Amino acid sequence: MRKIFKQQWFVYVICISMLLTIGMDFLPSRVADGQKHDKLAMSVQESSPPVIFPNVLSPVYSPTVPHAPTSSPSLQAEALNSEKLHMRKSMRALNLSGTEQPRTYQVTATYLNVRSEPTAESRILAVQEQGNMLQIDDVTENGWLKLKVGGYVHSGYAKKIEGQTSTLLPDSATMTKRPARTIPKTSVKPAAKRSSAKPSAPSSSIRSVSGLEASHIKEIFRGTALEGHELEEAVLEIEDKYGINAYFTIAVMKLESGNGRSKLARKKNNLFGLNATGGSNKNAFYFDSKEDCVEKFGQLLSKNYVKKGYTTIEKVGKKYCPANPKWPSLVKGIMKIDYKKI
Repeated sequence: MRKIFKQQWFVYVICISMLLTIGMDFLPSRVADGQKHDKLAMSVQESSPPVIFPNVLSPVYSPTVPHAPTSSPSLQAEALNSEKLHMRKSMRALNLSGTEQPRTYQVTATYLNVRSEPTAESRILAVQEQGNMLQIDDVTENGWLKLKVGGYVHSGYAKKIEGQTSTLLPDSATMTKRPARTIPKTSVKPAAKRSSAKPSAPSSSIRSVSGLEASHIKEIFRGTALEGHELEEAVLEIEDKYGINAYFTIAVMKLESGNGRSKLARKKNNLFGLNATGGSNKNAFYFDSKEDCVEKFGQLLSKNYVKKGYTTIEKVGKKYCPANPKWPSLVKGIMKIDYKKI
């Protein structure tokens, strides 16, 4: 019995020794395998860049623009330039919204009509004299300047003053006021509208404002060969630009062209006998259009007459047509008849 017990005990000891031996061999191999795995993982991380996930909770996160690593100077500069461009666009939009300071223009014409609308057919509100400063809010597509105080003037008779402020705007005392006119609203074009107030009566002074509008001049031309040539705006323009009274311009035009039927008027568009010497009038000026002739008349009269002190019909007649002493009375007679027509 004791012998059998000793044999069993010996077997147990051998089994425990074998288990201990196998366990000690298995543990180093597992540790070695683990170290190899860690080294492989580290080599993979070193060979590939880290993956950065955007913070979706950040207020600057945009799902359409990936975040760039903050360590790249070139990408940081690109982002800064993009932000500056956005700010410039925002400021430009702010200026276009109406915060831009008004511009200042100076009147270059002797007299410049301020009209109710940006057309030569609209009624005259006031008159600006040469040298006056105007505060401009806007420029229309057809070349008219919108005044800050109201009304429009043509940009061809005013120049922009750089670097000036709005303090140069003249007060209301510098403007020649016009009586208010009420034009009924109809479906007719502005050129066909009639003013409810009659313009002022003509005088001997050629440097004055007539108060005529395009509709009045059309009525004056009715029944003559001057009708239908779109001369109304040309006449009003030289009054605006040079201060030449429109009654006077029309009267000289009618007298010198025989109401538009003379040979010079038909063949050379010369309505005022400019540079005509009689006979065949070979030296008389030729114009591409009758409107060009009206503009040239305004230039010559301003330069050679008004600026030299010839500011009445009588004085102009002595130089313009010295051979006919009745020329001034003929012109004034036409002006009176035209005034009665309107």
